[in-house]
Amino acid sequence: MKIKNILLLTTLLIKVNIFLFSQQQVQQWDRFELTLKHTYTGNSFSNVILTATFSSNDTVYTVAGFYDGDNIFKIRFMPEKIGTWNYVTKSNISQLDNKKGSFECVKADNNNHGIVRISETYNFKYADGKQYYPIGTTAYAWQHMGQQLQETTLKTLEAASFNKIRMGVFPKDYDLVKEEPELYPFPVKEIVKDARGQEKKVWDFTQFDPAFFQHLEKRLDDLNRLGIEADLILFHPYDKGRWGFDSMSMDVNIRYIKYITARISSFRNIWWSMANEYDYLKARTHEDWIVLSKAVAASDSYHHLLSIHGSTAKYFEYWLPEFTHISIQDEAPVMNKGAASILRNVYGKPIIYDEVGYEGNLKQRWGRYSGEEMNHLIWMGIIGGTFVTHGESYMFKEDKDTIFWAKGGTFKGTSWKRVGFLKKILEEGSAPLEPADISRDFYTATTGKGSYIIYFGKETINDWVFNIPAKNAAYERPKQGNRYKVEILDTWDMTIEKYPVVFEIGAANDYRFYDKEMKKIRLPIKPYIALRITELPK
Repeated sequence: MKIKNILLLTTLLIKVNIFLFSQQQVQQWDRFELTLKHTYTGNSFSNVILTATFSSNDTVYTVAGFYDGDNIFKIRFMPEKIGTWNYVTKSNISQLDNKKGSFECVKADNNNHGIVRISETYNFKYADGKQYYPIGTTAYAWQHMGQQLQETTLKTLEAASFNKIRMGVFPKDYDLVKEEPELYPFPVKEIVKDARGQEKKVWDFTQFDPAFFQHLEKRLDDLNRLGIEADLILFHPYDKGRWGFDSMSMDVNIRYIKYITARISSFRNIWWSMANEYDYLKARTHEDWIVLSKAVAASDSYHHLLSIHGSTAKYFEYWLPEFTHISIQDEAPVMNKGAASILRNVYGKPIIYDEVGYEGNLKQRWGRYSGEEMNHLIWMGIIGGTFVTHGESYMFKEDKDTIFWAKGGTFKGTSWKRVGFLKKILEEGSAPLEPADISRDFYTATTGKGSYIIYFGKETINDWVFNIPAKNAAYERPKQGNRYKVEILDTWDMTIEKYPVVFEIGAANDYRFYDKEMKKIRLPIKPYIALRITELPK
């Protein structure tokens, strides 16, 4: 029986209570899945060891399998090279051992750009070479809400421009998030009563609940269909004893890491975030976080992006090789001109300010930015050659309101639309933005030879003499006689206006090139204006 669709059955073997299901063909960077059925009488999560080795020419991967409940064992693999892949299983259970097969990896379609990787030190690209700009938002516990709200969240994201979302694996207990989830990562061993007489679940940490992870996987696939990377937060402190997932032993934490990486490392649209506000998890030491980070890196055969996030201005040893990029909570660098780019020089890795505050109306100062302020901070980060995550936290009723930052739902603010405008500007550029003169010019970013963005921020300027820095990052510098066109970008009203004058630069003057006639640009007298400057061909 031969079927082209990658999700259909191609092989069925019945031998010693074993059923083998696999695919015949998958796209590059898609997910190959091998399913084995076997009845095991012990603890299948901890006692059964299952791996598979995948090989194609000179490329070899060994990946871990996992137990998926109902006597089902699975092995998943993401092929990164086109061609024939052969596999063979290895297990301490004879019925699961030495199962062999092959499949064909074919070229990805136009909607599949592959896994996101680090590019040119400070930026990101998909595996197929397409530039990736992390334009992200935050909805920590959206997949733990009711099913209807989850579907609403997906529709909201589909209508927006975000290509990354920060979300947690574990449910969240917080002043603004009190809903009890339908599913938990571990099965309940017993229910006891605490000192106040309230029922409390006691978990069987030697096993996992496959239904919980199956649901998570469904939502990861939903995001993938929308072109959204899931920045998946593995641990967080927002439990406060309600479930106890923030105080699990290191043995349980390592077992959890190995299980979740075996299940979803083959999903191309995931990033690993070790924790949100790691320093607030009092049950973990600093050394524990290094051990856990190494465990994730070692368990992920594909080396997805990996970082860790602390509380305000709390920085980790991001230079450690396990961490691919910097994920920080700190608004100061993007509030002050020139500060955002400093961390590029310190760490030599991509910088993502994953929390600088949120647009909203909360009492807390971190949750009450105006839409204009949120958009401004995102632009400040971009001009510094870094990236800033969006979020909104509007509450109009009570703590059960659907605050997007926590629960998903619908956007109530205004900055999310402006982020889409910024994404368009970035994608129209020839390369990622970076400071043209990093230590002296806090307004001008370059995308290469003859292409600049100048952002004036909150300043309101009437007339501006055309000028650009003599330095141009590592690109070719401007030359006297170069001619330029200018477009005025209103980052709030989302308009692009062609300026009807051509500018020609004269000789360099104190590290600047000015228009040779000192021509000025008449600007709208309002904040949040930027210029896009492009060199004209000679």
